[in-house]
Amino acid sequence: MDSLDILERLVGFPTVSLQPNRGLMRFVSEYLASFGIGSRLVSTVPDERTNLFATIGPPGRKGVMLSGHTDVVPADQEGWTVDPFRLTRNGGLFFGRGTADMKGFVACALAAAGRAAGRRLASPLHLALSYDEEIGCIGVRDLIPAIASTACRPAFCIVGEPTSMAVATGHKGKTAYRAVARGIAGHSALAPLAVNAIHLGTELVSVLRRKQRGLAEAGRRDDGYSVPCTTLHVGKIAGGTQLNIVPDRCTIDFEIRNLPGDDPDGIIRELDNAVRERIAPVCGAHAGCGVSYTTEFGYPGLETPANSDIVRFVRALAETGGLTRVDFGTEGGLFSEQLNVPTVVCGPGSMEQGHKPDEYIARDQVRRCDRMMDSLLDVLESGL
Repeated sequence: MDSLDILERLVGFPTVSLQPNRGLMRFVSEYLASFGIGSRLVSTVPDERTNLFATIGPPGRKGVMLSGHTDVVPADQEGWTVDPFRLTRNGGLFFGRGTADMKGFVACALAAAGRAAGRRLASPLHLALSYDEEIGCIGVRDLIPAIASTACRPAFCIVGEPTSMAVATGHKGKTAYRAVARGIAGHSALAPLAVNAIHLGTELVSVLRRKQRGLAEAGRRDDGYSVPCTTLHVGKIAGGTQLNIVPDRCTIDFEIRNLPGDDPDGIIRELDNAVRERIAPVCGAHAGCGVSYTTEFGYPGLETPANSDIVRFVRALAETGGLTRVDFGTEGGLFSEQLNVPTVVCGPGSMEQGHKPDEYIARDQVRRCDRMMDSLLDVLESGL
């Protein structure tokens, strides 16, 4: 099977985040086994979601790791004109959920693994496939200890998120929070005698917006990003039961997407102090009133120096002079931070097509990635 044949099989598995992906991983494991390649399924969750790790070549030497996630975002939006879980070929475009983000790269990596099995590699090729990346890089956290325990950690990691085959050296970190505002319930006819939790929550929203303005006007900047500063965003707010009851609870889900070097925990402390000051006149006489915060999930940013060995290495493989940043998050920051493995992001397709109805990848992008993989195998055969 070539990369497009493999992509057709991968798209046929509806591996939406939080849904089972073991069927896809069984296909991958059996595909690798047909070339004599062993693989490990790694997971701590009790259901049918798992990671996969495989090594082709001598395990005791430094090699290159290809990283990809197998989950996709839901395909229930209006606007699909094709079956999202069946690859549709139309000229030079290939439609289906996950074609760009990022089963296209996974297909190229698997095809390269099959070719690698027939070569005498002096340095190994590693495959690291994960689950539930789309909801906060969840699954890969089970895989990282397994990679750390290997005979020799990879020298480099390529995360194949869609970059149109440009080499991306960085992305922002993300931390998702839930704030819970607690007030005192009461009849709306006596509203001033109660404490409205939604009003407390809106004070937090106001503080968030003020902090965002400050970061945009005077915070750190990196013009390599479409939005060059750290950002704060409220995505969901819920509170109240009916109009004539003063609500005693309000939840606010928000996120911080931080430039590497900005500390989201420090930002939260600033927000908390400002909110406490603003709600003190209302909450001071009522025990239990206030706003508390929990961290739902987070992942670190990635910042790989443009003059580093891995950047020169992957630019040569991809035959590109372009360097970029990506505005979305990846597992790359975790590999860099927790494994100390130099990492870049480089893969076929564009996120302009990801997360949308009629997602697609172009044939020429797949072929460019195949050529990069062939160049990588040539290097691994000679040795890093």
